[in-house]
Amino acid sequence: MRSVIVVGAGAMGRTWLDTIARRSDLHVSAVVDVVEGAARSAVEERGWDAPVFSTADGALSAVHADMLLNVTIPEAHLAVSSAALRAGVPVLSEKPVTPTVAEALQLADLSESTGVLLVTSQSRRFSPGISTFRDALQARGGAGQLDTRFFQNPRFGGFRDRMDHPLLVDMAIHSFDQARFLLDEDPESVYCEEFAPSWSWFDGGAAAEAIFRFPSGARFSYSGSWCADGLVTSWNGDWRGSAPDGTVTWDGEAEVVAQGRDDDPAAVPLGPAPDGEGLDAALAEFVAALDGGPVPSGEVHLNVWSLAMVEAAVQSADRGERIVLADVFDAARRDASAR
Repeated sequence: MRSVIVVGAGAMGRTWLDTIARRSDLHVSAVVDVVEGAARSAVEERGWDAPVFSTADGALSAVHADMLLNVTIPEAHLAVSSAALRAGVPVLSEKPVTPTVAEALQLADLSESTGVLLVTSQSRRFSPGISTFRDALQARGGAGQLDTRFFQNPRFGGFRDRMDHPLLVDMAIHSFDQARFLLDEDPESVYCEEFAPSWSWFDGGAAAEAIFRFPSGARFSYSGSWCADGLVTSWNGDWRGSAPDGTVTWDGEAEVVAQGRDDDPAAVPLGPAPDGEGLDAALAEFVAALDGGPVPSGEVHLNVWSLAMVEAAVQSADRGERIVLADVFDAARRDASAR
């Protein structure tokens, strides 16, 4: 049985605690949170006797760990993940792996130099719906034009309401990562416009339109809003892919529909999800890698591309021009080296 240190005992950290508890091959060896009493209450609510700590370093030096779950705020991801990697403990981190591409490259270098695995949980890759949608597109020659509409209306309160780029920075990475999964390639460039509808309750731009270009010539367009009252989409968005041999749509949940040139629209049966969905599947993929399985799709060297899509989209919105992803990486490498 593997021992797990969980760093972060807020709402998402507690969800991860329950995800771990559903597996018989894992147990929580410590819970960490900087907020006094948060870790203790999370442990006591579940009837556990795991020790609690206020720092990741304290937990790593006091208890045995086979893996660490980093569920802290993004600004703490670099410090917590670095501490674990230097201690030889593999890390599964909540998204984003770090707030910036430069910091992500630092962690990628550290993971490579220590030989310790670091993975970001992009849990929205894991569902029968998106897998079936991807398979249906590939069966029709692969999408050359991919679109998603994401329209939701969360009243979070707190820091998200004050962010400069709440939709792009805090949410769009899910859709951007899903696009990479669906197209099976990484983008070359993006043009993005961000704005604040007059009725928005966010200080920053809560709506955005972005177009990414990929090396194959494929385009991915993202249309999103976090202040859309009425007729909201799934939290996975509402997708459409046009391919050489037809078109496929996915409602973000369980409905995949395909139509060829001479066919009637037909529902595509969903495939199985042997490792579950969402967090359960992300955790299963990570544990399988520790057992010698395939490199997880969220491994840091791979996942940094999804973060770079966010950074490039923000730069494009700020500058009003197309941004080339290679330039984002070049600047981030210089920044990482300077650090």
